[in-house]
Amino acid sequence: MKARFRQFGFILALIMTSIGSAFAQTSIHFQVSFSEPQAHYAEIQMDISGMDQEYIDIKMPVWTPGSYLVREYARHVESVEAFDQEGTAMDVKKTSKNTWRVHAKNQDLIRFTYRIYGFEVSVRTNFIDADHAFLSPAATFMYVDGMLDHPAQVSIIPHENWSQVSTGLDAVEGKEFTYHAPDFDILFDSPIEIGNQEIFTFEASGVLHEVAMVNAGDYDEAKLIRDFTVLIDECTRIFGVNPNKRYVFIVHHFRSGGGGLEHLNSTVLGASRSTYQNPRLYTNYLSLVAHEYFHLWFVKRLRPIELGPFDYERENYTTALWIMEGFTSYYDNLIMRRSGFLNERAYMQMLEIDFHAVENRSGNDVQPVALASMDAWIKYYRPDENSANTSVSYYNKGALLAMHMDLKIIAESDGQYSLDDVLREAYQEFYIEKDRGFEEHELESLIERVTGVSVSEIFRMAHTTVDIDYNKYLNLVGYQLTDETAHLNLPDLGLNSSVQNGRVMITSVLRGGSAWDGGLNVRDELIAINGARVEDGGRSDLSTALSRFEVGDRVTVMVNRDGLIRELEVELKRSPLGSFQVSADPNADDQQKRLAEIWLGARN
Repeated sequence: MKARFRQFGFILALIMTSIGSAFAQTSIHFQVSFSEPQAHYAEIQMDISGMDQEYIDIKMPVWTPGSYLVREYARHVESVEAFDQEGTAMDVKKTSKNTWRVHAKNQDLIRFTYRIYGFEVSVRTNFIDADHAFLSPAATFMYVDGMLDHPAQVSIIPHENWSQVSTGLDAVEGKEFTYHAPDFDILFDSPIEIGNQEIFTFEASGVLHEVAMVNAGDYDEAKLIRDFTVLIDECTRIFGVNPNKRYVFIVHHFRSGGGGLEHLNSTVLGASRSTYQNPRLYTNYLSLVAHEYFHLWFVKRLRPIELGPFDYERENYTTALWIMEGFTSYYDNLIMRRSGFLNERAYMQMLEIDFHAVENRSGNDVQPVALASMDAWIKYYRPDENSANTSVSYYNKGALLAMHMDLKIIAESDGQYSLDDVLREAYQEFYIEKDRGFEEHELESLIERVTGVSVSEIFRMAHTTVDIDYNKYLNLVGYQLTDETAHLNLPDLGLNSSVQNGRVMITSVLRGGSAWDGGLNVRDELIAINGARVEDGGRSDLSTALSRFEVGDRVTVMVNRDGLIRELEVELKRSPLGSFQVSADPNADDQQKRLAEIWLGARN
């Protein structure tokens, strides 16, 4: 997004820079208030002055950066009205799903008002209730067509029971709860939390950090500051510079929760209230912090050329999410290892999760990970019962490809270079010097130019479904991948199930498995196998039910399909699922061990 806002010099206040003769003295000011937060509503007032147009089109974004799904935020907009400076109503006509045309008749001031409903718990959608309001800006603020480059001010009027506002936007001096956005890219990338959140601050890597804890659990502030600082310092070390003066963490706490969304100088995180007292949850939480903070450089600044400036009305396609999210997913746990939060075995277990997620998913043989990136808009955020058979995650597989690339660079440069050096140079070249995003082939060329190592085979892997020889790369640093079930010949139905209202229901059927070939369907109630009742539908229960059979045996499966009892004959196939383990090769030589130390870079 830097490419858009760097082109303009803006003056703070309501007298704005010319972006064309029609908009020479235009100012845009939002006011947000909450008369009925308990009903999940906010009121938005958008004052536009200096337009001098016969009509203007005002639009609501349909998606938010970092979450690649058209969410149709306009569906939560209601009570749209417009008035002139005398308070006289103007004619407003909706011309598309997210566009309202105001017949301004050359009036100097247009007051455009609307209400938004927000009651969806996520890091990318609005949530408003009696306790607080979280505003995802793309779901909240509209823009004048053709004026995304224009500055805007936002004034928040908290509900009478609220006292705090947290946001990465710069505060306007002398105006309480009033903020300035140099353009709408910045505005849409700056979430806002309003309520009574607990706030603490600290400095790390020369940057002031603010943490807003919403409905927080029993956390230790001093410990969080220490642990956050270690992660922030390691991220900053990789890129060599921290581009912010101030950074904001907005952390929402729930009975159970998770997920995060990166922003230019802030992030929104979800966490369980029990996170801070549970070692496993806390480790995962810190990994999420590392992931979203890493995005500060990698996605928000160093990015594919397609990912900014954005078109907020339609999909913005890229094949490179396997790089942006995959590399970040690789680095979040590597940063945890380097920072001392994961020992060697714990780090290898994190890698094993990626191997399981990729190799035990039939879609890995169907969809190249680069295509998974392109299809994110229609597949990743809209999974169904067949998704595992048709798609692969650009997070997990991208992380494995990043690992391969890192190991290859380290080994073939004899430890002189690593993926760290690539990212640091790419940040400098594309973001700082060229002030633009990169194309995939440009990143590939930069890697080879910086390190002297060819990574073309790994880029090709991203665009094909070819089987990957993982040990080819792990062996370079004295590690190996093994499948602990490779020697087993266990029969398997090739399905997943769950108990719903006391009934064992098939929830997915694995491509090419026994159930797939035998005609078992999702939403079938699984009743019995060869006359023996299926009790709870769990994998151990099914394994027990099948333990008296062998691969190749034919069994009769009784199901209830939409109220009709059916018996299907199914030939049992070998379980296709692997159980993967990454471990040090006991025969590794000193050179491999030395390269492994460079790879893991641990402090303890």
